[in-house]
Amino acid sequence: MRDFRYSFFVTFVCLGLAALWGYELKGSIAGIWPALSVALILGIMEVSLSFDNAVVNASILKEMDEKWRHIFLTVGILIAVFGVRLLFPLLLVAVATGQGLFDVVHMAINNPVLYADYLDDGHTAIAAFGGSFLFLVFLSFIFDSGKELHWLGRMEAALGRLGRMESISIVVILLILLALQNFLPISQEERLTILLSGLCGVVLYVLIDSMGSFFSSQAEGDAIAKTAKRNGAMGFLYLEILDASFSFDGVIGAFAITRDVVIIMLGLTIGAMFVRSLTVRLVYKGTLDNYVFLEHGAHYAIGVLGLVMFYSIYQHVPEVITGLIGVVFIVAALLSSIRYKRKIAL
Repeated sequence: MRDFRYSFFVTFVCLGLAALWGYELKGSIAGIWPALSVALILGIMEVSLSFDNAVVNASILKEMDEKWRHIFLTVGILIAVFGVRLLFPLLLVAVATGQGLFDVVHMAINNPVLYADYLDDGHTAIAAFGGSFLFLVFLSFIFDSGKELHWLGRMEAALGRLGRMESISIVVILLILLALQNFLPISQEERLTILLSGLCGVVLYVLIDSMGSFFSSQAEGDAIAKTAKRNGAMGFLYLEILDASFSFDGVIGAFAITRDVVIIMLGLTIGAMFVRSLTVRLVYKGTLDNYVFLEHGAHYAIGVLGLVMFYSIYQHVPEVITGLIGVVFIVAALLSSIRYKRKIAL
């Protein structure tokens, strides 16, 4: 439980603030229990939606040096909570409505229904951007020609060989965006939004991936230390964008449970802290080395989640389905890993 001590501390603080907020809203203790229960539900929802995110984070984090691990687990959590789960939705509504940030904050607190409606209007852009980025993460894993261990046997090995084709992942995601833009029964404005937002996700992924490759090819000697630090910085940026892409749907989906922005932030903070703690445990306990297919399962979950985000442009997908996708893949990968360990032990 040592890895989760900060998560429990943050949970108690957030629940205390939720109780205080509920009391202030209702003016009596009758408002405490609804606020506490909703905050807990949101925290559990965030963990279930982001479990596969924790596995992928751990697979990247284990390759980084201790300094950047610490930055991700400290500064990163502040970005995840205040940047992605609070500031980003406010900025999105501010840009969409042309209002000032303080006006949007006032709207979120005093007219949460209108605020949620504005945020929901931006779902197409968020889903196209996040879906493109997440699906590229999946494609880069599945088209990795250097990967020696394959969860799905010959089929996965064949896909890995396709990775020898340069930029195959970019070709696939662009074809998907073109198909969505042309065949979904949506308005012309939404079609343009899909294309532009999706391309932004592709460009951002390519930039981060290319910069990482550039830094890793620096000359030997004194530049090696700088190269490691730069790779750490790029890894940190990659992880934060990946975390944000996972979190977009969770933030918007939280409004299906409550329209109270304060409770949403407190509940999602609880979940985000437990996801970070889970990431720490996976890294330092060597869980990914012991259960070799966990990383595979998480990437397949990411791929399906990316497709779900694309589909949600056309029709809403309940958050429980999104959460179960990750759980199913992780459990299946865990069972496969146990069978694999027993097989090689014989």
